Amino acid sequence: MQHPAVPELAHTAARPIHWLATAAALAAVVAASAFLEPDPATAAQPTPQAHTRATAGAPAPAPAPDPAAVDFPLECGTVGSVVKTKATGDLDGDGRTETVAVVHCRAGSGTPPDGVYVITRPDTGKPRVVATLVDPKDGLTTTDFAVRDGVVTATLLGYSSLDVPRCCPDRKDAAKWQWKDGAFTRTTPAGARSV
Repeated sequence: MQHPAVPELAHTAARPIHWLATAAALAAVVAASAFLEPDPATAAQPTPQAHTRATAGAPAPAPAPDPAAVDFPLECGTVGSVVKTKATGDLDGDGRTETVAVVHCRAGSGTPPDGVYVITRPDTGKPRVVATLVDPKDGLTTTDFAVRDGVVTATLLGYSSLDVPRCCPDRKDAAKWQWKDGAFTRTTPAGARSV
């Protein structure tokens, strides 16, 4: 409530002319901002000077081995094999990139078992399989497959008995492989549970 000794302020009794003046001023500010743009930014994010083989004068590492150039140890008859998925990374810390491929026989229907293979590229010759992490003879299929920081992880789906239909695996195990002491060691990741 306004004290009676203070005269009425002009903005407390707005008239149409006040609204028009406010709208015109606002339109002028918006129009002026469309013409007055700041100069384009020229600053660049600083990049750390990483010590790489290229900066050290060494040749760049060879690309990861291509699974299409590999003969996998699968018995698929005339149907052949198919690479379901692949991932790459330096698994043994030697500075060379390996490829890990999930492979199975090509099937018109059903769920063929997977093989998980580590592929490397030798100094001469074509890429080759150097380790089998999952053998197709075990009857497992692979999901949630990844390679991160030299570790291969996957979820393996399988069957508790021959009575379980091949469409519906009733076992689920998490697996992790890591290169230790000259071989791939399989462990179960922390918190993993079997169904």
